[in-house]
Amino acid sequence: MSDPHDDAAAAARLKALEDRIAKLKGPEKAKDHAEEHYSQANLAWRMVIELVAGLGIGFGVGLGLDTLFGTKPILMIVFVGLGFAAGVKTMMRSAAEIQKKQLADQAGNDEGERRGD
Repeated sequence: MSDPHDDAAAAARLKALEDRIAKLKGPEKAKDHAEEHYSQANLAWRMVIELVAGLGIGFGVGLGLDTLFGTKPILMIVFVGLGFAAGVKTMMRSAAEIQKKQLADQAGNDEGERRGD
């Protein structure tokens, strides 16, 4: 069995260590403008890549089917159009997801300001 005095001493040492670590880390700071800009650039590139991927996949499928069936530009044009529509739909879904997240973050910040945090 362990001695209660040893447990209390270990807990006190652990608490002192946690306090020292917290003191060295300092207070957590909010995101600066550069980090926020970098995040927005990543989101913009994500949306561009989604659109280009949709176009590329549509082009590949259309070209493959045109080659298979011998209907050269017809299916390629159709599938590029479908790929564009799919890319735009995916971009819109991503934009809605980002907007929902930003609104939730803003609502959380507003709540903290009202409470005086």
